[in-house]
Amino acid sequence: MGSYVPNTDIDRQAMLAAIGAKSIEELYNVIPTDIKLDKDLNIPKGLSELEVRNKMARIGAKNLVFRSIFRGCGAYNHYIPSIVKHITSKEEFVTAYTPYQAEISQGVLQSIFEYQTLICELTGMDVSNASVYDGMTAAAEAVLMCIERKKKKVLISETVNPQTIETIKTYCMGIDCEIILIPSKDGKTDIEALEGLMDKEVSSVLIQQPNYYGQIEDCSKIGEIAKQHKGNYIISANPISLGILKTPREYGADIAVGEGQPLGLSLSFGGPYLGFMATTSKNVRKLPGRIVGETTDNKGNRAFVLTLQAREQHIRREKASSNICSNQALCAMTASVYLSAMGERGLSKVASLSMSKAHYLANRLCELDDFKLLYEGEFFNEFVTRSTGNVHKKLAALESHGILGGYPLNDRDIIWCATEMNSKEDIDELIHVLREVGE
Repeated sequence: MGSYVPNTDIDRQAMLAAIGAKSIEELYNVIPTDIKLDKDLNIPKGLSELEVRNKMARIGAKNLVFRSIFRGCGAYNHYIPSIVKHITSKEEFVTAYTPYQAEISQGVLQSIFEYQTLICELTGMDVSNASVYDGMTAAAEAVLMCIERKKKKVLISETVNPQTIETIKTYCMGIDCEIILIPSKDGKTDIEALEGLMDKEVSSVLIQQPNYYGQIEDCSKIGEIAKQHKGNYIISANPISLGILKTPREYGADIAVGEGQPLGLSLSFGGPYLGFMATTSKNVRKLPGRIVGETTDNKGNRAFVLTLQAREQHIRREKASSNICSNQALCAMTASVYLSAMGERGLSKVASLSMSKAHYLANRLCELDDFKLLYEGEFFNEFVTRSTGNVHKKLAALESHGILGGYPLNDRDIIWCATEMNSKEDIDELIHVLREVGE
């Protein structure tokens, strides 16, 4: 069936002869004998390509594939038009990196430039970088952008995704930076508590919109408070919600970040995903990673170049505010193709459907005797319910019917999510199963 290593024994002997060695053992004779492996590893015999495919298929068959998904919390089940994967699966696009000799890779550079342009249009910001690893990394990098010698306090709302908060704490662990959590009240950022925490040492205020509980924050008011104390304002946004909600720029944000997974990327067991970052012109030189720009060559033709990247990220790493010197090129291109295919009206439609389906789900759940909304504020496509019974039993019942229910916060509370993928029939079936289970 063929070998995974294309070199034959004759090829190997020819290569050894070319460097003056008679055998593989002689090639490695500089390695001390006492650290060489001198026993059989008992590795099973290699499999052919056909055998590997069959084995992987058997393993994959063990996975539980849900017919309906009502869980979000940072990763969302949206419809991906077929053109997205049709284009991005082309061999010439399958890369996650920008070459160091970037100017010879005009196609890759243009794809990044188009991505940056779309992210700026989506967030209302002036400039975007070429992307970072994921939304949590983007939030942490944004915090690092804002830290100054006399401004080393970071205020983060308790209503931000807990994984994002933990990532920021990890990033800030080795530097002299104080992380302070803004308390929540009724599922939203406590604005009075924020006012009490603000002082001249605060470098940035970070909130999530919509927040972890699905609630829509008063971003304008929070932004005003941050600006009054000359703190930077960071909004971590769900990109789909920007189809109907105000942009981070309209809320007065200095930096917009978020997880790009909803923009055409499959759930894929958690990755690879995409972190987007965009900011105003005044912060362009603080933006981590790289920025691709459009110019003309010496013949006047349109061309693309790496316009900006901090050399400290590559060389003087101990002096850098960020050590990110790569980007998620293929994931970024996927987001670009998705946004181009959907267009402004398509994105608005997805956002509207997600919101309306979530409200229908919430209303149906509240028809049940043992469910009620935990927070009464406005929400986008996620919300929290409180149950009188043990929620794990209810979620297990849903799973037995091929339905992935919401995310359990504890024994009584669940974060539910709906997108355009959840039909009225799917929601009604979920309610039917829960009604049968009872308390």
